[in-house]
Amino acid sequence: MIKVIMMMAMTADGLIAKHERHLPTEWTSPADKKLFQKISKKAGAVIMGDKTFFTFPAPLPGRLNVVFTLEKNPAPRPGVLWVSGEPKKVLDRLAKMGFKQVILGGGATINSLFLDAGLVAEIYLTIEPKIFGRGLSLFARPRDCSLSLISSRKLSKSTLFLKYRVLPEKKSYAQAKKTDQKS
Repeated sequence: MIKVIMMMAMTADGLIAKHERHLPTEWTSPADKKLFQKISKKAGAVIMGDKTFFTFPAPLPGRLNVVFTLEKNPAPRPGVLWVSGEPKKVLDRLAKMGFKQVILGGGATINSLFLDAGLVAEIYLTIEPKIFGRGLSLFARPRDCSLSLISSRKLSKSTLFLKYRVLPEKKSYAQAKKTDQKS
């Protein structure tokens, strides 16, 4: 199975954008942009929804842009694989294409779709020194999910980067702590 890493930038109040057309390039730090480019190019593919995709001026270069859409016959674009349906089937298709891991790059609906299906292995979060007050959350609907911190580091003076492992549904925080102490 392909490893799915959700990678998002968010404000200190947990938001990923002020509204659906708010570009991440308008508010994320240069350090976050550089890190996203490095990690996503290494993975080779970024999965996103079409609302997220259309916030970019062009497909992300050097990676396959895997874009979920409800459109019946989207126009072919170089570097873009238009998909729909079940996330697991899309991952199976990407595995047949030779991918070992993918970056899940949002938005909130696609993040929820993959997390609800139990397909997200890790979550990478860049916490930017911003507060929007209101806007879009990481997920489109409420979700109770336990995480275990893998690592944390500063990307710049005021920007943090956190890596979390998504814990299986039945694994409690105490069980995760014991597992982490053994590793």
